[in-house]
Amino acid sequence: MIEKMPRARIAHLPTPLDEAPRLSAALGGPRILIKRDDMTGLAFGGNKTRKLEFLIGDALQKGADTVYTAGAPQSNHCRQTAAAARKAGMRCVLFFVPGHHDEPQGNVLLDYLLKAEIVHVESDAPDAAQKAMEEMAAVERRKGRKPYIVPVGGSNGIGTIGYVSLVLELSSQLFERGLSVDRVYFSSGSGGTQGGLVLGKRLYHAPYKLIGVSPGRTADGVIENVVRAANEGAQALGSPTTFGPADVEVTDRFTGPAYGVPTAESQEAIRLFAETEGVILDPVYTAKAAAAMIHDIRSGKIGKDETVMFIHTGGMPAIFAYHEETMSALRAA
Repeated sequence: MIEKMPRARIAHLPTPLDEAPRLSAALGGPRILIKRDDMTGLAFGGNKTRKLEFLIGDALQKGADTVYTAGAPQSNHCRQTAAAARKAGMRCVLFFVPGHHDEPQGNVLLDYLLKAEIVHVESDAPDAAQKAMEEMAAVERRKGRKPYIVPVGGSNGIGTIGYVSLVLELSSQLFERGLSVDRVYFSSGSGGTQGGLVLGKRLYHAPYKLIGVSPGRTADGVIENVVRAANEGAQALGSPTTFGPADVEVTDRFTGPAYGVPTAESQEAIRLFAETEGVILDPVYTAKAAAAMIHDIRSGKIGKDETVMFIHTGGMPAIFAYHEETMSALRAA
């Protein structure tokens, strides 16, 4: 099914599956594996590159010359979309919604380096960015351009296929090393990553439990996104399978006061991953997901005889925009 989908081969795959023995020892916990999707290779990598292989493939098949997408200023998705568009020879327009750290540092600096055109959306209404993209697309189509709108996070049925393919990739890696995994933790916001994992798990009978960790939305809001993405992905693949909220697990216990605002637990996760494994987490997404895994190990929810996997979804450039918060937490530790 997947092999029939239009695809632009822009990711470095397969990404490594690393052991984390020093992290495990520090936590007195189970065997820990890290799936390094921060190493997909496109402009510092990240999980969106897997989605963009299929989204850019679809855009090219449809003859698009411009890619639009939206996100907060430090959006990893915007940065990777800009890089993917450049690699495919297309123009990119990014629609920034109000958010933290809009200074030209981290992902924002890279967006400018990639020569993305920036449009600031003043409203923070949920549909404001989508409306702005559709309005500009209508104007540009009248001028003869062929814009292609990528949704926030790349989280529609086409983008979701990127993480269906990860399930196959991971199955091969685990089989080759004689490993099995009990639980998988990862950041889940716009729903496409978890939607693809949920769909892939069912299609390929993967045995592990999937735990999505919200970086900002309520758990119910994320679950709604995941269900939609999984169902759209199934339709894109021509599969009759369907999903509901009961098929998805998401926790919002580690989001803190707001999206994009670090917590004491997320700052500790950044330090712990760096000090034990030399792995850098980002302050917006992966640090909060790692905080959830660390909590569940320490609380005994994860047994010491289990094997747990953390999917590192990338986002490291943002840590440079959050340098003051990060240094403050280091001094206080």
